[in-house]
Amino acid sequence: MYPAPAKWYDRRDAVFIEFCVEDSRDVKVIFDKTKLDFSCISGTDNVKHHNEVELFGEIDPKESKQKRTDRSVLCCVRKAEPGKTWVRLTKAKAKCNWLSVDFNNWKDWENDSDEDLSGFDKFSEIMKNMGGDDLDIDEHESGDSDDDQMPDLE
Repeated sequence: MYPAPAKWYDRRDAVFIEFCVEDSRDVKVIFDKTKLDFSCISGTDNVKHHNEVELFGEIDPKESKQKRTDRSVLCCVRKAEPGKTWVRLTKAKAKCNWLSVDFNNWKDWENDSDEDLSGFDKFSEIMKNMGGDDLDIDEHESGDSDDDQMPDLE
């Protein structure tokens, strides 16, 4: 078994972890109070992946959800203590070669004022609605979009 490559980012109420495995099947995600256990089979080569993550903080396993797509498995891990910053995903300070920070979605929310929190409502909504494979949400909600109007060149 090989660890699946993953990216993560922190939000006020949850931590998002995206396991980057294409064409995954037999996906199993077990949320425990202090750890997350992920496994699946991917690709035409039937590569078996397994990641066991001792988490930086405690989570609410009943409110944590997952969503599988053709390109990845996105996990929304609900924090037991909302508003507490996670400086890393893992309890251990050691660097994991399969884990990286998702800088496209990272936001330093700790110093935001209450008026600036309207953007985080969508993440609460995602967590409420996040279910199984039939959920229809955007995987990456970064501010960078190819659909933005480009100014005319002079």
